[in-house]
Amino acid sequence: MIDQGNGADVMYPDLYRGLGLKKQDLSKYDSPLMGFDGHMVIPGGQISLSVIMGGWEVLVTFIVVASFSPYTEIFGRPWIHDMGAVPSTLHVKIKFQTEEVITVIRGDQHVARHCLAIAAIEQTKQREPVENPPL
Repeated sequence: MIDQGNGADVMYPDLYRGLGLKKQDLSKYDSPLMGFDGHMVIPGGQISLSVIMGGWEVLVTFIVVASFSPYTEIFGRPWIHDMGAVPSTLHVKIKFQTEEVITVIRGDQHVARHCLAIAAIEQTKQREPVENPPL
């Protein structure tokens, strides 16, 4: 997800584990963040990783947050500025200039809504207690 209002680049547990990262790979990050639900979140740390998008590579410092999100990561203003990117939520695309051309990456709202619905269902299943079936 690309969020122009987010002042940090954030990574969530699914991506962190999927990349095979360990706790010792993180450096310390002490500042709390405000979650989407309005609650303060204490990050687990931060890590700098190279991200390649549209053939363009940028070093991104992700703040690792262990909380629920339907996203694996959120690129905020630091990444947007480093890329010189122009995001458009209306057009579901982002543009940035590489050395020779303007690169356009398009999103898909239908797929995004489907993924969000699945994530919400999975989160609800994890919260609901399992009852014993009647005998």
